[in-house]
Amino acid sequence: MSVVIIGGGVSGLTLAHGLRARGAEVTLLEAGARLGGNIQTRKREGFITEAGPNSFVDREPSLRELAASLGIEGRIRAADPGAKRRYLYTRGKLRALPMSPPAFLKSDILPLGAKLRMAGELFTRRAPEGDESLAAFGRRHVGKVATEVLVDAMQTGIYAGDVEALSVGAVFPRVVELEKKHRSLVLGMARARAEERKALPPGEGAPKPSGAVCSFDGGLEVLVEALARALGPAARTGARVTGLRREGTGWKLAVEEHGRQAELEADQVVLAVPAYVAAGLLRPLDEKLATRMEGIAYAPIAVVHLGFAPGSMPPPDGFGFLVPTVERRRILGTIHASSTFPWRAEGGRILYTCMVGGAKRPDLVELDEEALVTLVREELRELAGVTAEPIFSEVIQWKRGIPQYNVGHLDRVAAIDEGVARWPGLHLTGNAYKGIGILDCIVHAKSLVDTLAR
Repeated sequence: MSVVIIGGGVSGLTLAHGLRARGAEVTLLEAGARLGGNIQTRKREGFITEAGPNSFVDREPSLRELAASLGIEGRIRAADPGAKRRYLYTRGKLRALPMSPPAFLKSDILPLGAKLRMAGELFTRRAPEGDESLAAFGRRHVGKVATEVLVDAMQTGIYAGDVEALSVGAVFPRVVELEKKHRSLVLGMARARAEERKALPPGEGAPKPSGAVCSFDGGLEVLVEALARALGPAARTGARVTGLRREGTGWKLAVEEHGRQAELEADQVVLAVPAYVAAGLLRPLDEKLATRMEGIAYAPIAVVHLGFAPGSMPPPDGFGFLVPTVERRRILGTIHASSTFPWRAEGGRILYTCMVGGAKRPDLVELDEEALVTLVREELRELAGVTAEPIFSEVIQWKRGIPQYNVGHLDRVAAIDEGVARWPGLHLTGNAYKGIGILDCIVHAKSLVDTLAR
């Protein structure tokens, strides 16, 4: 079986690696000059920064299994234990997120009335028919204030989206399943924990993933580099697919590679590119399918790194903070990168990673780099009291950064799957469809390996 994979991000690389291990003849084509997609680690002036994803959560074994197959599992590093504390900027100040139900009751993260409303979650009515926005789901379960503060902040840290537009079933499918089964999320989580305890006999069972926030000791690009080494010449950069057509029982691809035109043949073709890129390739074949794929929106995002000299300020406490939309600030949140992963800043340097823009403020991503640095410095001063002069700055602007799983996304993806199924030997993978995180991409790619290998 010959397979051509279009797109050299983590989805395409994982798929190529898995298929080669099963004996398939694989060619991976990446239009850009480098592999890895949005995973880009940069090292300069004593700082290690990430241009895209910052970390992954060790909640499922697929990434560790992939790393082990590449000989780099030993390079996975969990976040510093001291960085567990997280903050929310709400009602004019940074407030620590409580780590347990008793701590929540004692905390000032929400006003008393909002906490009392949350206590009524046990009596929540069941969901209406059809898809529901995350905001509507939140208001039904925990009330208006908790939705504006807690639920909005939670999605901001993942999607940088609009809580009124995101589909709860697409972004947080587990909570929807809990509601279907138990009505109340509180009851559902309690019963699920009890079932888990009963399922494992005492002293038995394989070790579970830690659930910790993790990276690699040289940055996330360690994974990309290992995959690239394993694939060798099977992964080709500077190779842009300009045409795709079905011929006989297989596929033919027109490819422009380093100024030369060529044609490739394959039994199977996988589009591991953003949805809007895949739509462009498929439009000459299937206008309806391409239009559905173009309907997946992307939120623009700017990542601004600021580095500070050792001793210029006290090291920031905890993982970082998020800012709910209701606060009307100009940043979405900040990661205390040097506190979370101390090896990212040499010799006591301090590194902040700030996010700007998202679905609610796309205009801010259009600012020039100098204006974005100024904006972030002003926000850090007003929100977190950071007054020191940075010795390092770096700005990355993603005009189409994070896929938005808005209301209707599940139906859209189902229709896309049906459309793709009408073209034998055509497949999709990537973060636009069934999970946006690195781990989601790897899990889906491994599932596609099994499908193709069969």
